[in-house]
Amino acid sequence: MDKKRVVITGIGVVSPVGNTKDEFWHSLCEGKSGGGLVTYFDASEFSSQIDAEVKNFDPTICIQPKELKRMDRFVQFAVVASKMACLDSGLDLPNEDVNKIGVIVGTGIGGLHVVEEQQKKYLEHGPKKISPFLIPMLIVNMAPGQISISLGLKGPNSCVTTACATGGHSIGDAFKVIARGDATAMFAGGTESCITPLGFGGFCALKALTTRNDDPLKASRPFDKGRDGFLMGEGAGIVVLEELEHAKKRGANIYAEIVGYGMSGDAYHMTAPDPAGEGGARCMQLALNDGGINIEEVDYINAHGTSTPMNDRVETLAIKTVFGDYAKKVAVSSTKSMTGHLLGAAGGVECAAIALAIKHGIIPPTINYETPDPDCDLDYVPNVARKQPVNVAISNSLGFGGHNVTLVLKKYE
Repeated sequence: MDKKRVVITGIGVVSPVGNTKDEFWHSLCEGKSGGGLVTYFDASEFSSQIDAEVKNFDPTICIQPKELKRMDRFVQFAVVASKMACLDSGLDLPNEDVNKIGVIVGTGIGGLHVVEEQQKKYLEHGPKKISPFLIPMLIVNMAPGQISISLGLKGPNSCVTTACATGGHSIGDAFKVIARGDATAMFAGGTESCITPLGFGGFCALKALTTRNDDPLKASRPFDKGRDGFLMGEGAGIVVLEELEHAKKRGANIYAEIVGYGMSGDAYHMTAPDPAGEGGARCMQLALNDGGINIEEVDYINAHGTSTPMNDRVETLAIKTVFGDYAKKVAVSSTKSMTGHLLGAAGGVECAAIALAIKHGIIPPTINYETPDPDCDLDYVPNVARKQPVNVAISNSLGFGGHNVTLVLKKYE
């Protein structure tokens, strides 16, 4: 069976550096950090006291107040980003076959806000005060569920939860749904909002977060020798994937074509990547093979690049394993240096970033890159965005549990 070609026609982003696609992209090109002090709760007793929060978020622009009360923050992000992506795509849903338009959106952790809030009410007032909306607000599949309800989409509907690989897997799975002819369009990506005392404290206990508390704007520094952990963020990244002929027929704006999807497992450790980078390397190679892309065709790699000592070294090694001598010639950057680590939303936001890089011919930088690390010796596009034609770009996402995912996007011709 011939595979159908799939393109990206819409982008919606809610992030620490902008709550629209254009604001997000401008911030990346300007090298703007979304870091700051934690404001959601008193973090003075935590080892890390900084994060990357979504600022000035107003969900009432597209969600009614009654419905808003029944959505945890991660679902609000997802619905708002999806509606923006829909508007950006130009899809005229009332005149589309909504049975052929679906949603695959995931989250790494889900509704921690409502869990902690309702636990407090239970402890203080007993079981009669538990909200009847507790369960439907906290479950992770409510993100795609509420997107489908709000937009009236009746096609394939599913949810992926693979920690920090979630957004990438969601987009890859949606790509394959369209490629095999089961849908004409899909809303896909990731969402996350778990900067709560419990969520934040858990990552502190893992010693995964940066403790550069006196300088939050420079705390996320992927591939820099002085990196000491990731900056915890939140947000959502949703793209509209569409079957090419359907997009052409309606004259849609096309950002890029998605051509490859690879996934693998490390089978190594709960939280640490395989130190040899074998799983990540295999994942990249599978994605390139899936798209029929030679290594010399790749212009840009949006790295997972978390700013943790282990991840950045291992990912660099994996890139060198796949690309060999060409690894020194390909541009590699981590937009997490600006957005922080959006966990389950990271892959969705970073897919949006590489689609925009292809569209505009600009590679976002890795900011806060000051001291080279001998173990990280590639071209990380340090500190300043680079104007350069991007014909092929890939995005890597790696998650706890050893989940690896790579997406390959190509300039549409």
